[in-house]
Amino acid sequence: MRRRRVQEKKVISDPKFNSETVAKFINMVMVEGKKSLAEKMVYGSFEVIKKQANEEDVLKVFHKALDNARPRLEVKPRRVGGATYQVPIEVKQERGTSIALRWIRDFAKSKKGKSMKDKLADEIMAAYKGEGTAIKKRDDTHKMAEANKAFAHFRW
Repeated sequence: MRRRRVQEKKVISDPKFNSETVAKFINMVMVEGKKSLAEKMVYGSFEVIKKQANEEDVLKVFHKALDNARPRLEVKPRRVGGATYQVPIEVKQERGTSIALRWIRDFAKSKKGKSMKDKLADEIMAAYKGEGTAIKKRDDTHKMAEANKAFAHFRW
């Protein structure tokens, strides 16, 4: 092995829900180190979700949305001979969750016309219902992996 392993940083659970996943999401939404603003956005979106879904446990909705948006397969480019093949590989649970969080954040950010908390709430609710852009992105990723499964033997 050429490089040393990166030491994994422990994420401190968020104060309100005591959940590492929510803390990761807050850190992902945070811009220019303004954590209190990111917390207001995420917790505000959870309040909006609570009203929309008529669900008391917002964390359940959030985790279900993440699980729906999480990709199970992805493609990685591998050079073999002179050609580059898109090789399908399985995604580990933790990486899949961070990809899903990133997709939800990015697609919420790209929407126009509402406040960020409303956009986040909309994207999380769409993923919870199994629709929306994050789910479409997951399906596209799965389709790409399925189309390239002939190259699965290049996995190592």
